[in-house]
Amino acid sequence: MREVSDAMGRPWTETGRHWWVPAVRGACAILFGILAVVWPLITLLTLVVLFGAYAIVSGAMAVYGAFRGVHPRDSRTWLAVSGVLGIAAGLIAWIWPGITALALLVLIAAYAVVVGVAEIVAAFARRRAGDTEWSHLASGVLAVIFGVLLFAWPASGALALTWLIGLFAILYGASLLLLAHRMREAGRRGAAGTAAHAV
Repeated sequence: MREVSDAMGRPWTETGRHWWVPAVRGACAILFGILAVVWPLITLLTLVVLFGAYAIVSGAMAVYGAFRGVHPRDSRTWLAVSGVLGIAAGLIAWIWPGITALALLVLIAAYAVVVGVAEIVAAFARRRAGDTEWSHLASGVLAVIFGVLLFAWPASGALALTWLIGLFAILYGASLLLLAHRMREAGRRGAAGTAAHAV
């Protein structure tokens, strides 16, 4: 990962201070995925509650990251939009407790596609800023593929697809944890380089 400056003139490696933002999102995604996979008899209401909680927390972290400068300026708008939409999706799931399985399936699919597209755009913006990190792009591509699969799947209901939802959440969370790790390492390298230069 190259050490460059973002649009505000700050060293890109300073974003390593916020490595915990994608780490929290990744941990929440993995927790949601594990619960969906190991709880095969999960009820629709429970799935709605779990998805709502995950979407709200993940969306809030994305918004925080956008406004705190965790990412280059060119990518923040997309991340903020995806975060707001994530929070909205979570609130819809909670406000509509009687949601049908098919409606929940469509909601999750739409959420995945929107968030995935936003992260892909953000990844290319980061690349233009000089960052060669691919983990953000990988998480976005995974989200889009998952959303498209849900849209294309026969309308058998979200409960029959809990394993797919869980598997995606685990893979998506793992990619975010990898991104967090690489951000943290980049931050450490940047701090070490700054200290050495000062000496």
